[in-house]
Amino acid sequence: MKGPGIFLAQFMSDTAPFDRFDTACEWASDLDYVGVQVPSWDDRCIDLRKAAESTDYCAEFAGRAADHGIAITELSSHLQGQLVAVHPAYSEMFRAFAPDDVTTPEEMCAWGTEQVKLCLKASENLGLTAMPTFPGALMWHTVYPWPQRPAGLVDAGFAELARRWRPILDYAEECGVDCAFEIHPGEDLHDGASFEAFLPHVDDHERACMLYDPSHFVLQCLDYLQFLELYHDRIKAFHVKDAEFRPDGRTGVYGGYQGWQDRAGRFRSPGDGEVDFGAIFSLLSKFGYDGWAVVEWECCFKDAAQGAAEGAPFVMSHMIEPPETAFDDFAGAERDEGAIRRVLGLE
Repeated sequence: MKGPGIFLAQFMSDTAPFDRFDTACEWASDLDYVGVQVPSWDDRCIDLRKAAESTDYCAEFAGRAADHGIAITELSSHLQGQLVAVHPAYSEMFRAFAPDDVTTPEEMCAWGTEQVKLCLKASENLGLTAMPTFPGALMWHTVYPWPQRPAGLVDAGFAELARRWRPILDYAEECGVDCAFEIHPGEDLHDGASFEAFLPHVDDHERACMLYDPSHFVLQCLDYLQFLELYHDRIKAFHVKDAEFRPDGRTGVYGGYQGWQDRAGRFRSPGDGEVDFGAIFSLLSKFGYDGWAVVEWECCFKDAAQGAAEGAPFVMSHMIEPPETAFDDFAGAERDEGAIRRVLGLE
């Protein structure tokens, strides 16, 4: 596993050092991060179209990070991927993710699809192997339905989601880059069951993969450790983000429309919530995960500067160096066929 990295999306702003990519990398390096995950929609970080068209630009871009001892972990296309599938009821809320002249769900889908493909090509040009993204949602408003869903709605919804993503996944195969869907409430792919329901519609496409973020599973009361046991072969990116779930007599999973501090489920800085990161890093090590551990800072109580400063040492304290030999090898012996048969009682 590589790390620690940090996702820049929550930090980029019009205030130094976050108004320029090179100074943001310097800031990350000063906090002992060795990688940054780049929000590809933020032109303070990257010119995405130029990165997709020019390997020279990509070499210069990566070089600016390397000057501060920083590697590019991934290019994220979360916002653009969200627009690939937008239900009309949500289009007004998602308009901020697109240019001013992109206003309808159809226009959002076309623009988002082009952007995601640009991000895949830029990722290839940078030598990256995974692209974190969102799949979008056409059915989320039916997740807890009343009245009940019409028969066939779920199958039709996944078929349409697949129709939009299959050409992107095929292009991802051309680029040699995995689409790492962040499994997330609000998305049609929000847990293991929904991901499994999607896969047959894209013929189990090898590039349909996952970004693993345990915080979203805590808020769903889902077993985030067994999730790793079930889906480790599809996990190609990892957000180190903590959460806690503290229901009471007033609120539970749905939050009662309250602000983050008053919800039962809320995101916390790494180490401040209830996620068992020791077990997570152990399982990722067990299954040979060789991607990045990237801090995504989101906390309703702690300031961003403090959370970022604490994030790198937190990740480093959990990193596992796989052993070259088994711990009990000292007590072993060379293979002896006769001894084997005697131990088995065969001689």
